[in-house]
Amino acid sequence: MLLAIAVCPLMAPRRWASNRNKLILSAVLGLPVLVVYGLRHPAALVHTAADYVSFVVLLAGLFVIAGGILIRGDLVATPSTNTAFLALGGLLASFIGTTGASMLLIRPLLQTNQERRRVRHTVVFFIFIVSNIGGMLTPLGDPPLFLGYLEGVPFTWTLRLLPHWGLMLLALLAAFFACDSVQFSRETLVAIRRDRAHVEPLRVHGGLNALWLAGVVLAVALFRAPWRELIIIICAGASLRLTPGRIRRDNGFSAGPMVEVAAVFAGIFLTVIPALDLLRLRGHELGVHAPWHFFWASGVLSSFLDNAPTYLAFLALGQGIRLPAEVVGVPESILAAISVGSVAMGANTYIGNAPNFMVKAIAEEAGVRMPGFLGYMLYSGAILFPLFVVVTFVFFR
Repeated sequence: MLLAIAVCPLMAPRRWASNRNKLILSAVLGLPVLVVYGLRHPAALVHTAADYVSFVVLLAGLFVIAGGILIRGDLVATPSTNTAFLALGGLLASFIGTTGASMLLIRPLLQTNQERRRVRHTVVFFIFIVSNIGGMLTPLGDPPLFLGYLEGVPFTWTLRLLPHWGLMLLALLAAFFACDSVQFSRETLVAIRRDRAHVEPLRVHGGLNALWLAGVVLAVALFRAPWRELIIIICAGASLRLTPGRIRRDNGFSAGPMVEVAAVFAGIFLTVIPALDLLRLRGHELGVHAPWHFFWASGVLSSFLDNAPTYLAFLALGQGIRLPAEVVGVPESILAAISVGSVAMGANTYIGNAPNFMVKAIAEEAGVRMPGFLGYMLYSGAILFPLFVVVTFVFFR
């Protein structure tokens, strides 16, 4: 299942574009697990189905509500302005999700930079910060952390990742400011004058959706299933009912991306059941035991596979290690390493996290020539790899 997610978008992009084909793949690969566990261990299927519903409801709720907020405007595209955009996205990502923050901010960022010719690096750093590392502070931020919450990790536990988040965010913002300053100095005078001539203050449309986002945050923090899901559905329904349709049309909002997530994760949730059972029973034989082992192992796999099932796999593996200060049966140092690795290293490739490809597609529609798969990895290797080495020595030695 994970191999298909990694390979099909590259080898058969047209067929993979069909959500029906994704659902068929999930059904075919998930059927053996469904049959075996249905006969031998139906309780595991019931538990997995409940987690799947919670997962999809949360993502759909955030997707719908964020899609009702439209930011319009065209600021002067200076390095300071662009850095402020990325800093805002890095903060919002933990509270409206990396997908929500990415869809909310990528279009106004591109509109602000439409007069500049050197924009590619800005989108790449946007993926690093807003689509991945920014979503590290709450279970709302990134799918792996929400799955951890469903497995019993306390809602506020992820706030302990604030030092990791802060170090990486500040380092990347500083690196971006330096890089964008160099690129800005290379812009033509014509482009700079045109940029300064086309200035429009930022305006937020659909601001009422901030209330529904707050409702989702409170629902996840204070309630358990099924009340949590019911409140999220009510908030999303209110957003759909009360937000003018033109806002969603101008946002390019459609149900397609959410249907894709639901179809793919149906297969992931099913096929990961026996893998998790096997890791809990035999995972201690793999020789992965130190925090830095978990940080790099979960991170590297999250780079090329989806980071949500990768997180679950290493969470199960960590439950076989017995150390003090445990959370859901996993030592806190190990849980932190898995969480940071899964979330942060999803930025290493276009397929590491769902928003990465979405941002790339939107940027290309706007005329930005984005790097290919390997070209993007040159960026991540040059910028993120040294940062992750520093994180290893600071937090996970």
